[in-house]
Amino acid sequence: MTRRGVSGLRWLAVGALAGVLQALAFYPAVAHLTPAGPVAMSVLALAALVLVLHRAERPMQGAWAGWGFGTVWLVGGTGWMFVSLHRYGGLPSWLAGGAVLLLCAALSLYLALACAAWGRWRRRRWAADALLLGGLWLLAEAARALIFTGFPWAASGYALLDSPFARLAPWVGVYGMGQVLVTLVAALVLVVVLRAGGKARIALVGGVAALGIAHAVLPSLSFVQIHGRPLSVALLQGNVPQSEKFEPQHQGEALIWHATQLVSAKGDLIVAPETAIPLLPSDLPEGFWAALLKPFQKSDRAALIGVPLGSFEHGYTNSVVGVSRGTVGLEGGVFRYNKHHLVPFGEFIPWGFRWFVDMMNMPLGDFTQGPRNAPSFEVAGQWVAPNICYEDLFGEELAARFTGALTPAPTILANVSNLAWFGEEVAIHQHLQIARLRSLEFQRPTIRSTNTGATVVIDHRGVVTDLLATNTQGVLYAQVQGTTGLTPFARWAGPWGLWPLIGLAVVLIVAVTRRPAS
Repeated sequence: MTRRGVSGLRWLAVGALAGVLQALAFYPAVAHLTPAGPVAMSVLALAALVLVLHRAERPMQGAWAGWGFGTVWLVGGTGWMFVSLHRYGGLPSWLAGGAVLLLCAALSLYLALACAAWGRWRRRRWAADALLLGGLWLLAEAARALIFTGFPWAASGYALLDSPFARLAPWVGVYGMGQVLVTLVAALVLVVVLRAGGKARIALVGGVAALGIAHAVLPSLSFVQIHGRPLSVALLQGNVPQSEKFEPQHQGEALIWHATQLVSAKGDLIVAPETAIPLLPSDLPEGFWAALLKPFQKSDRAALIGVPLGSFEHGYTNSVVGVSRGTVGLEGGVFRYNKHHLVPFGEFIPWGFRWFVDMMNMPLGDFTQGPRNAPSFEVAGQWVAPNICYEDLFGEELAARFTGALTPAPTILANVSNLAWFGEEVAIHQHLQIARLRSLEFQRPTIRSTNTGATVVIDHRGVVTDLLATNTQGVLYAQVQGTTGLTPFARWAGPWGLWPLIGLAVVLIVAVTRRPAS
C-alpha cells in the first residue's frame, strides 16, 4: 500500500473513533442515564470531528475522516438491520453484517464529500467556516433523506429531542436542528483553534449564554390551538414473535387475539398495528372480515386496522383500513390508507437486487405505492392521519397532508408499526424518538399502535404521556387531545418538501465561499 493509502486509513480510523460517540447518542442506555446524554455525546462527537477536519491539510484527508465518522455512526445507529437479515432473513452472519456495513459506508459518502468540500472551501475564519460546515452538513443529511428513496434514520437532529434545540423543530425540522448544532459546535471549536481575538470569543460566549437564558425564560412558541374534545383511544400491542407472524400454524391465535380486542375494547378509536391482520381479507375464514367490521359500522366507535389489501391483477398494498358508521357508504365499507413510502427490499425490490432478496427467507414482495397527499380519517370531530412504520421518518412527506385540499389538515397523527423484525430495544427506542420529533415539527399529538413497542401517546409538545411496556401483549387506554393550526415547518415543507432548506444552505455556502480566504 502506498504512503498516501496508509495516511488515508489513519484519517479514516481517527474519524471512526469520533463516530463512536455519535453512535452512542442514539442508544437507549445513554438516554436512560440522563436526558442530556444524547446531546452531550453528539456535541463531543462533533467537536472531535471538527478538530480532525481542522488538522487535515488536504480535502481528501477530510473525506476519509468524514467517511469513517459517518460509517461508524450509521452502523451504530442502524445495526439492528443485522437482526432482520440474519435471524429472520436466514443470511449467514458474515453476509448480513457485510450488507449492513456496505449500506452504511455507501450512505456515508455524502458526509465524506461534505467534509472534503469543507477542506477545499474553508476560509480560515471561525465564523465563516462554522457556517460553511453547517450548510454542508445539512446538504449531506438531505442527500441521505432524498436519494434512492432515502434512509435518514439516526439523523443528527434526533439526538437533540430533550435539549433547547428542540424548540427549533416547528421552524426548521430535524435537519435544520442538526445544522444549527453543527454550526454552533464548529464555532466553539474553531474560535479556539484559530486563535480568534478576544472580541470574537466574548461575542460567541455571550451569544451562547443569551440562547441559554432565552430558553430558560421564554415560553416555547405555540402555533396551534386545541381542537374539539379529547379522543379516548385503545392502542393494541399484540407482541407476536416475528418468527410466528406469517406462519399458518400460529396465525390463528394472533388473529383471535386482535379480533377479540378490537371488538371488546372501549373508546372512540381502537387502533391495531401494522399487519395486525396478516392475511388479505379474501384469505380470511369466511365471514371473519365482515364480522370484524360490523360492530364499528353500527356504533359510535371507530377503528384503524393494519392489513394487506389488493389482488394479483391490481397489485398489493400495505394498508390501514378505517371503519366507522361514517364509512358504510365507501367502497368496501371502509376508509383506506395505502402506504406511500415503501421500504427498499422489504416492500419493493430495487432494480438489480433480485438475487439478494432471493437469498433471504422472508415474506417480501413488490407492493404498490399509495398517494403522498392522503386524506385523513374522521373520528368524533378529529381528523386522524395514519402512516405506516418508518413513513414517519419523512416529516417533509407527512407535511403534504397539512397543505392539501382532500380533507381538513390532520389534528392527530397515527402510526402503526411492526418492529419485531429488528430486535427488542434499540430500534424501538429510536422509532419513538422519530415519532416525538414529528409531533414537535407539526405540534400535533401522535398515537402509536405497534406489535412490540413503543405503543404510546405523545402530546403536541413531543412529550410521552402514556406508554405501554415494550415486548408485552396488552392494550393501552388513554386520552389524546387534537390540535389545529400550522407550524412554519408545515407551511414550507408541505408544498415544497426539503427544498427551501436546501436552497438556503446552498445560498449560505456560496456566500461564504465567495469571500477571500485569510
